[in-house]
Amino acid sequence: MTFEKIRELIVEQLGVEESAVNLETSLMKDLEADSLDAVEIIMAIEDEFDIEVPDEEAEKFQNVGDIVKYVDKKIN
Repeated sequence: MTFEKIRELIVEQLGVEESAVNLETSLMKDLEADSLDAVEIIMAIEDEFDIEVPDEEAEKFQNVGDIVKYVDKKIN
């Protein structure tokens, strides 16, 4: 469930196909997101899940799976 919602936010923000986003997908390398895109995606995730993602944590995210794991930890 968390993955599907995060994927939806990424697809909306970057205008990519849903099939292009999986747990191994890197926002920067695979989807060619720039740093502004990444910040906007994190902000959308914060709003959607009512959490706060510190910059130090966001910088550690290597792929979508890392984001999903982080969000799951925060909401459970």
